[in-house]
Amino acid sequence: MYSLAEENYLKAIFHLEENVKGGVSTNAIAERMATKPSSVTDMVQKLADKGVLSYKKYKGTTLTAKGKKTAANVIRKHRLWEVFLVDKLKFHWDEVHEIAEQLEHIHSEELITRLDKYLGHPDFDPHGDPIPDKDGNFKATEKRLLSELTKKQKGVCVGVKETSSEFLQYLDKRKITIGTKITVLGKEFFDGSMIIQVGRDQFFVSKKIAENLFIQTT
Repeated sequence: MYSLAEENYLKAIFHLEENVKGGVSTNAIAERMATKPSSVTDMVQKLADKGVLSYKKYKGTTLTAKGKKTAANVIRKHRLWEVFLVDKLKFHWDEVHEIAEQLEHIHSEELITRLDKYLGHPDFDPHGDPIPDKDGNFKATEKRLLSELTKKQKGVCVGVKETSSEFLQYLDKRKITIGTKITVLGKEFFDGSMIIQVGRDQFFVSKKIAENLFIQTT
């Protein structure tokens, strides 16, 4: 059994490991957790004693197999709760993240098993992120950032990199959600902005927007 703080650290390190080669630095964890490096050092030592991560000086922190499975289980609960909140309680996709942050720390394995069954064993959450199975395995998907596409390429929105309410509300205004078809009409190489078509609408999106939309090309 792990505390709420310990689970949050494991989840944070799990996500940070996706974007680095080798270990995750103490400063990176501190920035992610919005805390002091000294606090990270104390927690890393505590979690290392529990066998869920390892730390090597100058090489950083890495999750062990046990740590990765534990972190994936927290992520699994979070994303299943997001599906429940959107599909069953009719919350909007920009409203569920903070609620799921609280629900993900419920430790009843039987509850999550029944929740998964009740929801029909979904593969993805409302933001397009894959839901790991009970063994911590994620379903692989082929996707690219919208910013990586070139003129005339087409695709379907399959996820978002940024999940803030502000960003999701912006997408709502542009009628972009999971499953939306997008066509690139042009790209400004000076600033990375793009002209895209969504349905009958054509409009500019900034480089920042394009770098936060995952697309499966068609």
